[in-house]
Parts: sequence; C-alpha cells; structure tokens
Amino acid sequence: MMVGNEQDPRIDISERDARVKQPATISKAVAIEYERGVDDAPRVTASGKGALAEQILAIAFDRGIKVREDAELVEILSLVDVDSPIPLEAFTAVAEILAFVYQANDAQKPRPPAWKE
Repeated sequence: MMVGNEQDPRIDISERDARVKQPATISKAVAIEYERGVDDAPRVTASGKGALAEQILAIAFDRGIKVREDAELVEILSLVDVDSPIPLEAFTAVAEILAFVYQANDAQKPRPPAWKE
C-alpha cells in the first residue's frame, strides 16, 4: 500500500509499523498485491484520491496491511488501471517495498522454541 501526500505531516511511517494519525486529507493511495509463485508481477488492486484514498487506508489498517509513504511512486501507480500489473519503471521501488513487507511479516511470525536435549 502506498500513500502520496507531501502536505500532511501527520502520516507517520516507520520501519516497525505504519500508522496514520487522524489525517485531515490524504491526496492519493494505491494498493498493490503480489503473491509469490502465482503472480508474474505485482498489480494494482485499488487506487483512489481524497475520501476514497482514506477508505483504502482504513481498510489496510483494519487488516494489518503495511503502509508506506512514497509520493513519487503513488503518482506513477495511480495512472495504472486497477487489476493491471505495475509498469516496469516502478519495479525497483515496488521490489524494495515488498522486501520490507516480507521482512516485517517474517519478524512477526512466532518462532518455535529452541531445541534442547
């Protein structure tokens, strides 16, 4: 999930967890999805601006989906039709975001206890 809003300082994005602190206005939001082994490339699953962007973010936060702010990338991805793969120009940036998400999700998985004899 990407958010693009250079004017709202209340969006707090950290490596540990991303939360929106009662934003007044969010200009744009784009959701992407990629399932390893199934999808050939990440694809845009939702896109909107204004109230629709706020709704996309609310759904993401309710479902525990990681959110990242990147105004330049959201501008590129907001031009992509929903259910379409991301453009080649966005692959590197999206790959970095997906790597971040995979690491964050892996860190949240419960670990089995250490083996003791």
